[in-house]
Amino acid sequence: MIALLLAHVAAAGVAPALVRRWGRRAFLALAVPPAAAAVWAAVSTAAIHDGHPVVERYRWIDGLHLELGFRADTLTWLMVLVVGGIGAIVLVYCAGYFSDDEPLLGRFAANLTAFAGAMLGLVTSDDLLMLYLFWEVTTVLSYLLIGHTSELRPSRSAATQALVVTTAGGLAMLVGIVLLGERAGTYQLSEILADPPRGPLVTTAVVLLIVGAVTKSALIPFHFWLPSAMAAPTPVSAYLHAAAMVKAGIYLVARLAPGFSDVPLWRPVLLTLGGATMLLGGWRALRQHDLKLLLAFGTVSQLGFLTVLVGTGSRAAALAGTTLLLAHALFKACLFLVVGIVDHATGSRDLRVLSGLGRSLPVVAGCGVLAAASMAGLPPLLGFVGKEAAYETFLHSSAPGSTWVLVVLVAGSILTFAYSARFVWGAFAERGPRSRVVRPDAYALVGPVLLAAGSVVVGVLSTRLETLTSSYSRLWPADGHAVHLGLWHGVTPALGLSALTVLGGAGLFAVRGGVERLQAAVPTSLDAQRSYRATMRSLDRASLEVTGGLQRGSLPLTLGLILSVLVIVPGGSLLLGVTWPDEVRWWDTPAQGIVALVVLVAAYWTARSRRRLRAVILVGITGYGTAMLFLLHGAPDLALTQVLVETVSLVVFVLVVRRLPQRFSDTPPGIGRWARATLGLLVGAVMTGLALTATTVREAIPVSVDFPRAAVEFGGGRNIVNVTLVDIRAWDTMGELSVVLVSATGVASLVFLRQRFVDRARQALERTRSEMAERPPGRGVGWLARPMGVASERRSVMFEVVTRLVFHTVALWSLFLLFSGHNNPGGGFSAGLVLGLGLTMRYLAGGRSELRAALPVSPGALLGAGMVLAAGTSLVTLAFGGEALQSWIFHLHVPLLGDVHLVTSLFFDIGVYLVVVGLMLDILRSLGSAIDDQIEQESELTS
Repeated sequence: MIALLLAHVAAAGVAPALVRRWGRRAFLALAVPPAAAAVWAAVSTAAIHDGHPVVERYRWIDGLHLELGFRADTLTWLMVLVVGGIGAIVLVYCAGYFSDDEPLLGRFAANLTAFAGAMLGLVTSDDLLMLYLFWEVTTVLSYLLIGHTSELRPSRSAATQALVVTTAGGLAMLVGIVLLGERAGTYQLSEILADPPRGPLVTTAVVLLIVGAVTKSALIPFHFWLPSAMAAPTPVSAYLHAAAMVKAGIYLVARLAPGFSDVPLWRPVLLTLGGATMLLGGWRALRQHDLKLLLAFGTVSQLGFLTVLVGTGSRAAALAGTTLLLAHALFKACLFLVVGIVDHATGSRDLRVLSGLGRSLPVVAGCGVLAAASMAGLPPLLGFVGKEAAYETFLHSSAPGSTWVLVVLVAGSILTFAYSARFVWGAFAERGPRSRVVRPDAYALVGPVLLAAGSVVVGVLSTRLETLTSSYSRLWPADGHAVHLGLWHGVTPALGLSALTVLGGAGLFAVRGGVERLQAAVPTSLDAQRSYRATMRSLDRASLEVTGGLQRGSLPLTLGLILSVLVIVPGGSLLLGVTWPDEVRWWDTPAQGIVALVVLVAAYWTARSRRRLRAVILVGITGYGTAMLFLLHGAPDLALTQVLVETVSLVVFVLVVRRLPQRFSDTPPGIGRWARATLGLLVGAVMTGLALTATTVREAIPVSVDFPRAAVEFGGGRNIVNVTLVDIRAWDTMGELSVVLVSATGVASLVFLRQRFVDRARQALERTRSEMAERPPGRGVGWLARPMGVASERRSVMFEVVTRLVFHTVALWSLFLLFSGHNNPGGGFSAGLVLGLGLTMRYLAGGRSELRAALPVSPGALLGAGMVLAAGTSLVTLAFGGEALQSWIFHLHVPLLGDVHLVTSLFFDIGVYLVVVGLMLDILRSLGSAIDDQIEQESELTS
């Protein structure tokens, strides 16, 4: 199963390239993975039918007890046949449906193929968390597929609507999964169903899971998103909204029913929602003039029918439900494909306009009539077999409310017959001048023919289908009256109800004009679509009001909100009762007290300062004082890092202060300043309290106790800080690198507001490279390479000389810190900051031209290379059978150097080094060079 999933991923990855090369014929190749999944299910039929599920498990994240667990039993087998078989048919259909010049066809092909893989993963997952992962992947891909024609507003609106509704249900479902998994002690679905837990918590979890299923399968009150999704291309409707995505909710209910159908709220919720949806969908289908919308509301109705059957929780209902699930996939996918052909052939889907297609397109008409007959429940088609089994189930059921359920099913089936007849009459009857048609492509005909034939063949062989699916229905105890599949069971009450269905449906169709007038006269004050739009408008309005009130672009307000939450939440927990230490040791040496006093004084005068530059310097004193405290406490690595970070912060502050007034705004003392002062004191008190109580509330032994031993044995180094960053907690560092990358991009985007600024910087860098390459060897260049970025009256010869003498030493020291950081103070982060400060010296001495000459590389190239190198180390270790980011230790003898102790995490550290250097270069380019350029342009304009 994992191989089939990987095949879908690979096919989706190469889909755009295949479409560019082969055009629409690429869909034929992309149909191979889902077809292979269907073939695999067919080959596995005997083993699964004999009660031997196919199981595959792969370890993934041990710490979370998460594994890639896949299991194929009878229900999965049926769903794989539907998802894989119809997926392959729809992809072949795409080769005849689309034209080669269809916009974004490669992206569409990739998304549709990936969706087929996601559905395969969903129905085969035996882990609830993995099931949820695939569930949400289908949600995102359906959003992309529904909104394929993104230039059209209805497509964008429909895609957003489907995303919002199904994502909301998915979040509720996630909560239910967590509650159920924690209560059961496992997330393995097969283990949970083998011994289902019970209790109020489980009932809550099951209801939340039902919410997810209801939103995915478009049941009341969330049914409105499915008809809107008909803005999608027809292949999407045929696959997602007939055979696959909307069946995900039905599959989830069917999967959970053997273990939880006796939970108190299960039957009332599912039978009520399912029955109401069946009636509403069928009633709304009778007034539609667009063939696709008619089928969409019919799908809503049939999904309600399926929910009633799979949610009943009995052997007979389960047999009827699986039969109708397969029947619906066959006939509804066929009908959507037929509508797509009609739309392409005539340019219309309006049944009031179409005429004579039964003679113009006989093959298409034949497929449509057979599929519609199966939908209406006429023999010898599979839809009839499923409907008969459903009638038999509730005719002989002793469960409370079964009679009312049967009445609803008969009424809903009458509506189904009526709108099926309306579809056939509207699409193929001749009621006037025959519609002009364009002959369909042969590839477009393959799917409808196969699906229509499938409805006939499986209907005739329905007794064999019962044998194949019986292992699922046998999960429930035997009913008082056994129900079997077949076309003829004699003259039975169920057959009488089928006759009543035909007569009632034919009567409704005969008076269709009166039905339309009645529907038009019925008020629609409770319209789900309008309710959704009103809800979204209310949310938008509320979000605007909240954002406008709390996020006005005011930095003091934003910081005040954040710090207020800090005071209220953690501070409140301190007041509610914590264990305070019995004794507080204020310092180890008097020097620590003296440094702390200096920091306190500097912080006080920072708050009192009215000049920005003075405040920056005083803030720097607090930072350097903190570094001194680290050093006095015996943490030279932390002290070094703190000093470097503080120096970089000073540089950034100074670069930014150039564009700000010299003094802070002269706001008179008042309640505002006192409020800020009070908040600052409260924050300080809370942080002090947290620091004092953190050690007293600890119950477990700190994990850091093992760090000294793990640093040597696991990481091969004696510098615990650096080994922790690149070995023990390498994944944390990987995340921090991503944050650095995003921060650098954000800084650059705030300064380079327009593309022309970016282009100008890129051109200047290219000119510098060209000039340096053309410079004759040995030619004197002065103390600096290109000190033309600073006006002559602002140049300092002394500074240039010092920079020339010191820079190379700084660069060498940077490399020393990088390569020695595993055993001594240093590492990639500190080394990158050192080189960045060296580049800062070059910039301050010679301006932006000197900065480009010092390191003629794009910051983005350094950031990207560092991230690739850091992430690549995990792939390399995996390729050689290790774990991600695992370190290997080698002892080598290198000529001239002697014995070398090499740890592979050094390459990860080099990635960190490149990212930090790239960040520093990006800051200097953005806050330095770009602002210099802006200042010069403003000076030219004013002069």
